[in-house]
Amino acid sequence: MTTNKSQWFVYVLRCADNSLYTGITTDVERRVKEHNSKTKSAAKYTRARQPVEMVYHEQSDGRSGASRRECVIKKLTKAKKEALINQPQQSID
Repeated sequence: MTTNKSQWFVYVLRCADNSLYTGITTDVERRVKEHNSKTKSAAKYTRARQPVEMVYHEQSDGRSGASRRECVIKKLTKAKKEALINQPQQSID
């Protein structure tokens, strides 16, 4: 996925232990690769729970909007995050 640097995304990963990790990025494909690496570019949380897979992402208006949405998603219960993941998504192209 090629993105314009002004485009920010909120994403949710499913880890090998079935836990969910939420973050923000400008390039979701690159970020998933980083999370699946053993380097410091992977979050400490996901390095210990690899492999991870992208299960949800949405485009946001700028970094601050993505950060606010990330905070909202992180506060959801796991059941509500699963419901968000399982809802039909619209294309971001």
